[in-house]
Amino acid sequence: MTDFTLHTLETASEAAKPLVENAISAFGMLPNLIAVMAEAPALLKAYQEMHAHFQSTSFNAEELTVVWQTINVEHECHYCVPAHTMIAQMMEVDTSITASIKAGEPLANAKLEALRATTLVLVRERGRISEAQKDAFFSAGYERKQLLEIVVGIAQKVMSNYTNHIADTPLDDAFAQFA
Repeated sequence: MTDFTLHTLETASEAAKPLVENAISAFGMLPNLIAVMAEAPALLKAYQEMHAHFQSTSFNAEELTVVWQTINVEHECHYCVPAHTMIAQMMEVDTSITASIKAGEPLANAKLEALRATTLVLVRERGRISEAQKDAFFSAGYERKQLLEIVVGIAQKVMSNYTNHIADTPLDDAFAQFA
């Protein structure tokens, strides 16, 4: 088994140090995901930038959570599901949204359900989506730009979910209650 280092500000490379500092500043702690990613500064930088890009999309907090958690659950990410459960709570997102996604149940809100279903299709089918699926997404009130914005969320979650699978990132104590 290959163990991955949980870097600290002191053990991170010079290239990773400012990125680690960004995370500590944002979270008030160094999440283990970031501590692992610090091994590869290019990955950590791309992840932080993609996170910022996804948060700057037209999606609101509930929609961001639907995309993130749909991907996290589909990828069976032991780290990101509880981490984003806490993040959703911090963003004051209704807890029933994450609970439904975790349980594999449709969301009560039809528009959010269309977002969940579309995200799931894009992940499972590697970006392939039928005209009928697109029409359902657009009929729910979403636009073409939002269909493309889901891709930004997928790119971000591939970086974190895959890293957590590769490194078996230990869950932070702060997220443990949401596991």
